[in-house]
Amino acid sequence: MAPPSLLLRYSQRRLSRSTRGGLFFVPTTLALLTSLLILFYLFTTSNIFFLHYRHRHRQPQPTLPVEKPGLRSSVAGRPVPVAPDRAAGSSPGGKSPGPAGPAVAGGSGGRGVNAGRSGSGDRLEPSGDHVNNHDVYHNRDVFEKDYREMNRSFKIYVYPHRRDDPFANVLLPVGFEPGGNYASESYFKKSLMKSHFVTKDPTEADLFFMPFSIARLRHDPRVGVAGIQDYVRDYVVNITRRYPYWNRTGGADHFYVACHSIGRSAMDKASEVKMNAIQVVCSSSYFLPGYITHKDASLPQVWPRQGDPPNIMSSKRNKLAFFAGGINSPVREKLVKVWRNDSEIFAHYGRLTTPYSDELLGSKFCLHVKGFEVNTARIADSLYYGCVPVIIANHYDLPFADILNWKSFSVVVATLDIPLLKRILKGVSNDKFSMFRSNVMKVRKHFQWHPSPVDYDAFCMVMYELWLRRSTVRVPLTASFGSN
Repeated sequence: MAPPSLLLRYSQRRLSRSTRGGLFFVPTTLALLTSLLILFYLFTTSNIFFLHYRHRHRQPQPTLPVEKPGLRSSVAGRPVPVAPDRAAGSSPGGKSPGPAGPAVAGGSGGRGVNAGRSGSGDRLEPSGDHVNNHDVYHNRDVFEKDYREMNRSFKIYVYPHRRDDPFANVLLPVGFEPGGNYASESYFKKSLMKSHFVTKDPTEADLFFMPFSIARLRHDPRVGVAGIQDYVRDYVVNITRRYPYWNRTGGADHFYVACHSIGRSAMDKASEVKMNAIQVVCSSSYFLPGYITHKDASLPQVWPRQGDPPNIMSSKRNKLAFFAGGINSPVREKLVKVWRNDSEIFAHYGRLTTPYSDELLGSKFCLHVKGFEVNTARIADSLYYGCVPVIIANHYDLPFADILNWKSFSVVVATLDIPLLKRILKGVSNDKFSMFRSNVMKVRKHFQWHPSPVDYDAFCMVMYELWLRRSTVRVPLTASFGSN
């Protein structure tokens, strides 16, 4: 039998060797796992590994039915319910901007925010892609039925403010036609106050609107960017003290509207708004904190334009793709770096030497590229000028995604795939591009504001999104509880 000292020395030597091997094995394993995770992420989010187009292997798409023209109904008064495809898209002058209304065939589906995400008429390939992906709406039946119910019964209580209020410029609708990049915020308030959705009886309200304007607070010298958070916090404190409505739900049946990106950070000192209330914002990124998908809603950023552009259908679109804008993000910087000297993709930064509208009318695809935020007005610009939008903005909760099938009228490209952009766009067949163009003309009315609401315009679509998000649990108000 070996002496104890020899056994101890032998066991220590074996332990030392195994420890050194373990120390080598652990980091090697971690590095291998990290590499595999990175490759898996690239595989699932990018076309770099397998850039092929499944439409080459799909069954032929069924022919779109011819839609019959019809009358539009006004939202300003109680409308007679009409089928969406016969309803609207009509401009104030009575001219239809294109084929009108939903064109989705499908089953009745369920209710709620995800209702109609895939209609029962859609078939799935083994890969999970929709074969019948030519319709602009997820489900015609659900949208049509729910829209009528929303139009009939939906009620909003707007917190009242006097015209002599010191912040009347922030709280009341503007007395002029809004313009610029953040006009959607002001247009919504003007349209709401002209609509039949507003009620003065809080006991019948589905939602409560806090009418402060983030854009106007930003430019008010008494508040400014630095004071917005304090203003919002004080506003919420005031309505909780003066009215009982916030306190009964913790603000879950309240909402505000903001198009400027600062609207999201404006809630940093009012966390109950961020967590409970519905935020209707243009900067709808589900990757960043402050925006909660399905609780909050994406507001389309629209630069208002009146009437239809000339030659929208007959214009020759010689450019493959077009982008112009400031280089205010790594994504735009990469786009311009890769494609600035290309003969088919026009990627420009700085001031254009040609009219912006001519470039949109002369391009097949128009690029919406993430800047400081995921949102810009370029999607609405593309649709207005009949150009197929290409969205290069990861984590963008696209406007009206609960209703619209974006795959039917737009191309979504991961920012990682910017070097493959031309290959992706050239891979779109003539038939598929014709389908895109046809559907662009159908959905463009949803991205337009009007001096007074028109069925299925941007205002009505936002109202429908709010209707989907109304609480299913109602706390009844007694007459005394609802009084001021």
